[in-house]
Amino acid sequence: MNAEALTAPPMPGDAAALIADMGAHARAAAKQLALTPTANKAAALHAAAAQIRAHASDILAANAQDMAAGRTGGLSGAMLDRLRLDEGRLAAIADAIDDVARLPDPAGAEIERVTRPNGLVLSRVRVPLGVVGIIYESRPNVTADAAALGLMSGNAVILRGGSEAVHSNRAIHAAFAAGLVEAGLPADAVQLVPTQDRAAVGAMLRAQGLIDIIIPRGGKGLVARVQDEARVPVLAHLDGINHLYIDGAADPAKAVELAINAKMRRTGVCGSVETILIDRAYPAPLGIIDALVAAGCEVRGDKGIAALSPHVEPASNGDWDSEYLDAIVSIGQVDGLTGALAHIDAHSSRHTDAIVTEDAATAERFLTGVDSAIVMHNASTQFADGGEFGLGAEIGIATGRLHARGPVALEGLTTYKWLVRGTGQVRP
Repeated sequence: MNAEALTAPPMPGDAAALIADMGAHARAAAKQLALTPTANKAAALHAAAAQIRAHASDILAANAQDMAAGRTGGLSGAMLDRLRLDEGRLAAIADAIDDVARLPDPAGAEIERVTRPNGLVLSRVRVPLGVVGIIYESRPNVTADAAALGLMSGNAVILRGGSEAVHSNRAIHAAFAAGLVEAGLPADAVQLVPTQDRAAVGAMLRAQGLIDIIIPRGGKGLVARVQDEARVPVLAHLDGINHLYIDGAADPAKAVELAINAKMRRTGVCGSVETILIDRAYPAPLGIIDALVAAGCEVRGDKGIAALSPHVEPASNGDWDSEYLDAIVSIGQVDGLTGALAHIDAHSSRHTDAIVTEDAATAERFLTGVDSAIVMHNASTQFADGGEFGLGAEIGIATGRLHARGPVALEGLTTYKWLVRGTGQVRP
């Protein structure tokens, strides 16, 4: 299969016309999906996963083009890691689509049912959002994850990926769309914007009545633009300025292992820890510093941390608000849980924050006191992932307070409506 196959038709004369055309087709597909049985949606996803496996060579060749362009264009190591596909990662993408197909279908699920004193029976049931626009950067797996989650929850999806992954996105989308067609569902259920013109992003943000919600997934610049310009509701995936607090009652071996994994397993993912806070009462801070340095991590520390090792660079004020997405970490000393909570409140992006401690009461105070989408105890922040949460995949980690929070998967792509069943009641 050619990687350009099954992409959208040639772009009309302007971005607004393009998005209007795609939106109209998506709206029609969403109406069809809303009536599609769960088994049919699952079959389509299995077919899409099979198509991705069957055309792995096309997808990897397309990714090689993007990787070469990224190196030439000076993409950072972290960005290249996000962009890179290999046989294992591509297999994981296909497996994730199959996993989503096996999950319970949220559309039509009854949330609650009550019978009023007058005999009216009220039920609240989940329904799809409708048409979901997703604007994302770097990571081609988002193309498949968003398509799978959108389809299974009964939503049509309009995807606009970043230019750095343009060939990878087109190849994955082509395979996915082939699976939908094979299973008898409309290819318009999952559309990929066929241009990298930034005007198309603006047109999506102004597409009231065509797109029901926009989900941005990328750097601060992208998310800020979406939030500033959108006339469509936004479900934001913000940066991950994540903290790991090492309490005075932490087990030293556990603290080292969690610090290394949380920072160094994959530095370019949004669940990577960026700041480590160490209680002044913790007895072995040098062990954490030395382990990170030995693992190839650059350590930037406050005065107390810098005094412990010649390998520590002084931290600037900006370090505490930086998402490095690289083998760099800032480390600061704090006065117990109170100091940790104050620092996190001032600098966290409300994505994921974790504590390492053997004191159960302190752990509970941390879990309750930190206002982030994901709060952890004695676990690596790298578990901040929809697949690890048993959600099959995710579109992003929502850090706001409205609609959905944390990994956004099937349930997060639904809203609800009330069904009222009566026997002729009239209101007095």
